[in-house]
Amino acid sequence: MNEKHDILEETQSIITPDETMGGEFLRNVFIVIFLILMIIFPKIFIQTQIYFKSREISTLNREHDALKEENRIIRAKVERMVYKNKILDTFF
Repeated sequence: MNEKHDILEETQSIITPDETMGGEFLRNVFIVIFLILMIIFPKIFIQTQIYFKSREISTLNREHDALKEENRIIRAKVERMVYKNKILDTFF
């Protein structure tokens, strides 16, 4: 009978494993998750800010190009009108 108890005590750790998910383990998991989030969130924030700023810059760039082209067209029209007026003034 004593041998049975010895064998049971030796195999007890296999049959019923120790509780490894105690309070300390849970605390360590939360600390690790918190540290990971502290590293990831600023990176995500900075990337989204860069994305929105680049979209804004792209929009402003397109508007600038359109205004430059419109300015060129208006200057050409004014130049034609000035030339036309100079020629018409010389005939009269």
